[in-house]
Amino acid sequence: MSPHGTDLLFPPHIIPVLCDVRGPSWQALVKQVTTADETSVAQLAFVLLMVRLNNCARCKPDTYRALHGCERCAKQALRRYRGSDQELLEMYQTARTEVEQYLQKKV
Repeated sequence: MSPHGTDLLFPPHIIPVLCDVRGPSWQALVKQVTTADETSVAQLAFVLLMVRLNNCARCKPDTYRALHGCERCAKQALRRYRGSDQELLEMYQTARTEVEQYLQKKV
């Protein structure tokens, strides 16, 4: 992790701080994912969701977002997301399916 709290991709250790950013269904998802093992499909799928939502792949160390850190960026992305919490949950389920399919191919 960088001195400003910015990682290369969304770091799982900040998942719990995202709990109160959205409504009850989002909070339930965050609580569920937080209790899962860091290498579980649930956490991997959540990280994939947040990487996509935050556009982490395009983040550079000298950008405004990176200078303020992953936690702040993730909270801002969730607040700015115009879709419903249900849409976020559907995006999570899609990411989960993709992670499961990827892991099955690796076996």
